Amino acid sequence: MATPLIAGVGVAALAMTARASILAFEAWKAAPPRLRQFYQGGFEPSMTKREAGLILGVRESAAKDKVMAAHRKVMVANHPDAGGSDYIAAKINEAKDKMLGGKNTPF
Repeated sequence: MATPLIAGVGVAALAMTARASILAFEAWKAAPPRLRQFYQGGFEPSMTKREAGLILGVRESAAKDKVMAAHRKVMVANHPDAGGSDYIAAKINEAKDKMLGGKNTPF
């Protein structure tokens, strides 16, 4: 008498666990993709190539076109004319200059 009861409870528990797993998988599959995270840390006193890559979201060995595209993307989000900070824009430009191998300013 107890064996069929225990077997029934076990089957019910298995079915409920399977249903919960299927629902969790479907919710995970339907979730929107995670948005890309940009560099959240503070700035070092002098810009390093590693920090420049983190700011722009590219590898230290990225090609010039990747660096320029990343610079454009980050500057659109942080440009002073669009409400961004002058300091942040200067750091983004400094990161681009560091990644491209030197200063590109005329002074």
